[in-house]
Amino acid sequence: MSKKVYVGMSGGVDSSVSAALLKDQGYDVTGVYMKNWSKDLPGHHCTWEEDYMDAKKVAAQLGIKFKLYDFEKQYKSQVVDYMVGEYEAGRTPNPDIMCNQEIKFKLFLSTALKDGADLIATGHYARVKDGRLLAGLYKNKDQSYFLYRVKESALEKSLMPVGELEKPEVRKIAKKLGLSTADKKDSQGICFVGQVGIKEFLESELGISKPGRIINQKGEDIGEHEGALYYTIGQRHGLNVGGGLPYYVTGKNTQKNEVYVTTDIADKNLWRKSLKLSDIHWINDEPNEKSKYMIRTRYRADLVNISKIIKEDSNYRIDLEDEVRALTPGQSAVIYEEDRVVGGGIVI
Repeated sequence: MSKKVYVGMSGGVDSSVSAALLKDQGYDVTGVYMKNWSKDLPGHHCTWEEDYMDAKKVAAQLGIKFKLYDFEKQYKSQVVDYMVGEYEAGRTPNPDIMCNQEIKFKLFLSTALKDGADLIATGHYARVKDGRLLAGLYKNKDQSYFLYRVKESALEKSLMPVGELEKPEVRKIAKKLGLSTADKKDSQGICFVGQVGIKEFLESELGISKPGRIINQKGEDIGEHEGALYYTIGQRHGLNVGGGLPYYVTGKNTQKNEVYVTTDIADKNLWRKSLKLSDIHWINDEPNEKSKYMIRTRYRADLVNISKIIKEDSNYRIDLEDEVRALTPGQSAVIYEEDRVVGGGIVI
């Protein structure tokens, strides 16, 4: 008897093709749409109903069963509230990572298993092998960075069918099969509210922030910002400080509501050769002294060689062979051994 796989179908092309590939491989496939967010925001319509119908249509085209799981309450408490709290504290979180940790590879997995599934699958561009997480085969679309907090036990029950494909190839398969999502654009913006920008979303949750002072590297007051919590380290755009060289954010103080900037791209506040990580998660085992590791300090950032990994109480200090720019408190740094994701933590 074929294994039952529940595929998380978002209404996009990646998860649509994942379901198609698994059916072709002989699995007993059920599509599941996770309803995580349905609230409209000022000037922005939430597209969950359209996405749900797109996923349902593909399931019908493929001739597979289809379900809806309503996770909205859990999503609000475990992802949205976490994200808002981090911004309020002056940090820059990554809600997609928390969504994968708490919703897709914990809540969805446990619900699907109770519902009769043997495995779950997603449309992530990453690979899973024997409980190990590997980078997607094609680096320009690799999403393993967002999955470093998934547990080994969850990976053992998970499939990622498009992890060895390139995006154009995925679209080609969708077109060949006549899937209705073949030409659907990739969703952008916050993972759960579609096209809405982070500033608009935080304003809807927290209200309008008070403007404050922008202070340069000389301690001079050079302008006014829209609220310190909206800015991240290394940010160049959105400062509205005109004339001369571009300014880069080097820091902020949410208590004083001040943002600190520099025109010096070599400013020591922008570059670090060492970082500290909290909330460490190792997928399979802790790093050892014999192996060579690399770190990615933000999605799409280049991998940097690690010279030392030192445990300091519950945190870790990571010494690097080269300097990295714009380390941002609250963001995730992910450690790799060749193409295997070892784990990572939150920059402090």
